[in-house]
Amino acid sequence: MAELIKENKKNTVKKRREPITVWSIVRLLINIVMLLIVLSPLLYGLMMSVKPSGELYDPESVWFPKNPTLTNFLDVFEMAPIGTYIRNSMIVAVAITLSQLITSVLAAFAFRFLKFKGKGLLYALILSTMMIPGEAVIISQFLMVSSWGWNDSLYVLIIPFIISAFNIFLCVQALQNFPYEVYEAAKVDGCTDLRFVLTILMPLIKPTLGAMSVQSFLSGWNMYMWPLLVTNNDQNRTVQIGISMLNSVDSQSLVLMVAGVMICMIPSLLIFIVGSRNMVKGLTAGAVKG
Repeated sequence: MAELIKENKKNTVKKRREPITVWSIVRLLINIVMLLIVLSPLLYGLMMSVKPSGELYDPESVWFPKNPTLTNFLDVFEMAPIGTYIRNSMIVAVAITLSQLITSVLAAFAFRFLKFKGKGLLYALILSTMMIPGEAVIISQFLMVSSWGWNDSLYVLIIPFIISAFNIFLCVQALQNFPYEVYEAAKVDGCTDLRFVLTILMPLIKPTLGAMSVQSFLSGWNMYMWPLLVTNNDQNRTVQIGISMLNSVDSQSLVLMVAGVMICMIPSLLIFIVGSRNMVKGLTAGAVKG
C-alpha cells in the first residue's frame, strides 16, 4: 500500500512538470519583455531620482546616470516637510480603509440577511451613485464643508469617503451564496448580529476584505483633487499635493520631485504586492455561482 501511494505521488509530480519546449522558452521571453515594458516608467523614474541635477539634460546619460547619488532623497526632506505629508496621507488612507471596511460589511450584512421594507430600492440607489463621477459633485461638497468650517483639517479628507458603494457591492456579491440557514442557526443559538458579523461572516470573506483594503488604501493614498481643494497649509496637506509643489523650472527641483515621487510610491507598492493575490480573489468572488 505504501509503495502504491509513493508511485501515485511520483506520477502526479511527473504530470505536473511540463516539458521544456521551444514554445515555453519563447513564452518566457515574451513575458520578460512585456514586464520590462510595463516597468519601464518605474525604472526610468528610479534612474532619474539618483541622477545629479547637472546630468539631467546630458544626452549621454539619458537612462543611466554617470555619477549616481542618493543625496536627492535626503534633499527632498530638507526642501519640503515630506515627513508631515506622508504622515497625513497615511492617517487619511488608513482611516478611509478601516471605515469603508466597517460600513461595507455592515451594509452587506443588512442587505443579505435582514428583512425590511424598501431594501431593494435602497440597494439600487446606492449602486446608482457609482454612475455619478466625483467631479460632478466636488464643488457642492466643497461649499458644504466650507460652510461648516471644516477646511484645512484631516477629517474633511476622511469623512466624505467613509462609505463606498463599490465596496458594498463587492461584499453583497461575496455573500450571495452564503447559506441563510447559518444565520438562522446562529440566531437560535443566541448569537447577536454583531457577533455573527465578526466571528462568522468576516473570516469567510477574507479575500473580498483584502481586495477592498487594497482598493480603499490606494484610493485614499492617491487622492489629489479633493485635498488640493480643501487644504491650504503644510500641516494638513497630503503627499500627492506636497510632491507636486516641488516642481519648478530648474533641474534641481525636477530631480527632487522625482525622488519624492519614488519615496511616496513605496507604501502603495508594498500594499499592492502584499494584497495582490487577495485582490484578484476578492474581485472574482461571487462572479461564478455553484
